[in-house]
Amino acid sequence: MAALDNMLTIDDLKRRARRRVPKMFFEYADSGSYTESTYRANEEDFASIKLRQRVAVNLEGRNLSTEMLGKAITMPVAIAPAATGGMQVADGEIKAAKAAEKFGIPFTLSTMSVCSIEDIAENTTAPFWFQLYVMRDRGFIERLIDRAKAANCSALVLTMDLQILGQRHKDIRNGLSTPPKFNAKSLWQMMQHPQWCLEMLGTKRHTFRNIVGHVEGGHDLSSLAVWTASQFDPTLNWTDVAWVKQRFGGKVIVKGVLDPRDAQLAIDHGADAVIVSNHGGRQLDGAPSSIRVLPEIVDAVGSKTEVFMDGGIRSGQDVIKALALGAKGTFIGRPMLYGLGAGGEAGVTRALDIIRKEMDVTMALMGERDILNIDGKNIYSNGLVQ
Repeated sequence: MAALDNMLTIDDLKRRARRRVPKMFFEYADSGSYTESTYRANEEDFASIKLRQRVAVNLEGRNLSTEMLGKAITMPVAIAPAATGGMQVADGEIKAAKAAEKFGIPFTLSTMSVCSIEDIAENTTAPFWFQLYVMRDRGFIERLIDRAKAANCSALVLTMDLQILGQRHKDIRNGLSTPPKFNAKSLWQMMQHPQWCLEMLGTKRHTFRNIVGHVEGGHDLSSLAVWTASQFDPTLNWTDVAWVKQRFGGKVIVKGVLDPRDAQLAIDHGADAVIVSNHGGRQLDGAPSSIRVLPEIVDAVGSKTEVFMDGGIRSGQDVIKALALGAKGTFIGRPMLYGLGAGGEAGVTRALDIIRKEMDVTMALMGERDILNIDGKNIYSNGLVQ
């Protein structure tokens, strides 16, 4: 796709996606809660971290490959779980999963995805990861875990920071509900994007297929909205990690950790890895950025488990900075969604290409040949040039 060849940054893809995707769905992806201060901080705090340049080093034979949770990958980047990828473009999660598989990195499917676990399994061959929300209906959660096992998912990503939903003003102003309701306002937004509408008419996937048909009474948009609104579970606690792990029988990653005490509790209750994350700035507005708290969590538990990082990554340089501060891998959500909106599977591939090239060039200019050698020596200790 020639237009994508001109996309040189993740921001380029973001601008193209904004033009191609109905406003309510684009802004669902591109928003935070309340004042959006944490959403902005996730990106902005990377800028204060300065990289050390080294010269006169043999830079031939550079390597970006590594492992995350025992899985060999081509670069330390995984696709984060993100709801409604299938509303950025038709069959969005399938397209993102295909791009990730071809690229050789992990793909994580959200519980609240438009394409189902079975859809991804039928359209890919590599084992993928599944993100789980523990809801009040534990029978449904048991069946959901069993479906993930049947689809050969190699890990569960258990999100712990959505017991209560943070308010996102843009969604309210756009009239966006869960699942989306089609009224005059939303239909007008869609009609302004005829190509998007045409593609959507060509798919049968328009709602939350991990849920529809799998819960009692949740067989249409109206009943599903009522069911979903009742399912956030304020009783979720650390004992649920052990319960999920026992039911799944495989590796469980705990997502939503911002405090070293919670990181230790996750390990104590059976987590195989933790993801430092503030839900993309969509939950506790005023919480610190993920990159700001990453070092103290690595110091606390980095010798005991793999610590991954999610939130604010928009470039290969951001990935390098996270690795230098101790992350064993990173997750990207919005860059993937921007890629989907900009060009479907090809758009996601372009986003991954951009990040990979930036990582490679940045690593080289820092005088390193192997991504596994990136650590604190590659950045200035206080984040600023002296």
